Amino acid sequence: MGGLRLYFCLILHISAFHYNDAVVKFANYYTHHMVLQKAPAQAQIWGTGGAVGQSVIVVIDGQTVATPAANDAGVWEVLLPATVAGGPHNISVTSNGTTVSLRDVLFGDVWICSGQSNMEYHMNTIRNYSALVTTAMQRNNLRIVRLDHNALNRSTNEPAIVFTWQAPNRDWQTDKFSAVCLIFAIELSQHVTQPLGMVETNWGGTPIEAWSSPEALAACPQQKKKRAIDQNLPSVLYNGMIAPILPMTIFGAIWYQGEANAVIPHLYACQFKAMISDWRAKFHQASKNQTSSTFPFGFVQLAPFRNKTINAGFPDIRWAQTAKYGYVPNPTLTNVFMAVAMDLPDFDSPQGSIHPRYKEDIAARLALGALGVAYGQKNIDYQGPFPTRFSHTGQRMTIEYDNGNSDIAVRTINGFEVCCGPTESQVCQATGWIAAPISEHGPTTVTLDTSGCHGNNHIVAGVRYAWEESPCDFKKCAVYGLGTNLPAPPFVKEAPF
Repeated sequence: MGGLRLYFCLILHISAFHYNDAVVKFANYYTHHMVLQKAPAQAQIWGTGGAVGQSVIVVIDGQTVATPAANDAGVWEVLLPATVAGGPHNISVTSNGTTVSLRDVLFGDVWICSGQSNMEYHMNTIRNYSALVTTAMQRNNLRIVRLDHNALNRSTNEPAIVFTWQAPNRDWQTDKFSAVCLIFAIELSQHVTQPLGMVETNWGGTPIEAWSSPEALAACPQQKKKRAIDQNLPSVLYNGMIAPILPMTIFGAIWYQGEANAVIPHLYACQFKAMISDWRAKFHQASKNQTSSTFPFGFVQLAPFRNKTINAGFPDIRWAQTAKYGYVPNPTLTNVFMAVAMDLPDFDSPQGSIHPRYKEDIAARLALGALGVAYGQKNIDYQGPFPTRFSHTGQRMTIEYDNGNSDIAVRTINGFEVCCGPTESQVCQATGWIAAPISEHGPTTVTLDTSGCHGNNHIVAGVRYAWEESPCDFKKCAVYGLGTNLPAPPFVKEAPF
């Protein structure tokens, strides 16, 4: 009942807005050069200006495919026939003697790219910008569209748009497009043949609460906030930058956000899970069940920030991003993938160290996760090593990775810490951890020197890895996959082991 109620609320919301202009139109994010979701899903399109109660004739490549009637508010909507990947196609609608058309429409996979400033980070601010744009232009199956900042107290039917759908080019639109979003598409296009439509909707410095619907917010405890009306308020960016595009059939989403929530990290695990679940449910309902209710969702685990030792905030968000498992997919976050970025510091970045320029590495890692999880491609190593067994004897702890099935590379002896106590039941606080350097390692194991636990506190009660805001130099954290060069993600493990 809850899902149906949300769906009907959306329909009532669209219908409540009366369009006085009788000229038939597509909704503003359906334009020339766009990508619509390919089969087996049906792409939904909608628009306004239909003669009330009269049919709107929908035509693809000269063939009538639907004749929906406009509702009392002059809104028409239709599910197109499931269409295989490719194109270009022409789509037109006719009502009351007026016809409007979309040219050069491709069918493929539609991805949403959202978050804060590291997702908003522009293409023309990365080192390899010119070569990447050349590559994007050579891939004739890529299309991009960018939504504008829009913070609203109530959801709206159509988004504000910076620029409409186009192919990447040497122009200001591509210059200002999300680097992670476009490079992710470039990476994917080397492995999938279908067109890719990338929808950028993000705003720098914003918290997850702003991107979450009231229903998602209600699922978690909230931090009370008192501030002026701005883009940081709960649900305002969901209302202005997510809700308007819910009717569009999509394939998946990628997300780069969390820095703005690092001051209150303990809430993030619930908030992130709730937002993902809520987006999935609402896109599914608003697209008449065509967007999967479990659509793939990828995210960037936070990169480093300041060049100093800080053991709270960012490390806690990284752990929360995985629902405290340390890896994804997991039982709480299904069909979810991530790019580990903690080993990519850029303390000299012209945009500030919170904005590392290494978006190529981030997007490539994210694309690997998409190939393995979203596209189900076999034999894709998309995850760094993760510990599966701990054994502690005397002053040595041995950690085995990936059940001994994948070889690791060790690039430094630093990065591990232990929590000491008189018994295993010692509660490990935020402080009180001491370094436990790697004393030796094997093909799939590292052995830590835990001699720092001695005297009355000789028992190791916990172990953690890379639990710092900026845990290592560039690509020089301790543990990587030998064949993949993917970093092992951070983790924390308390006794018993």
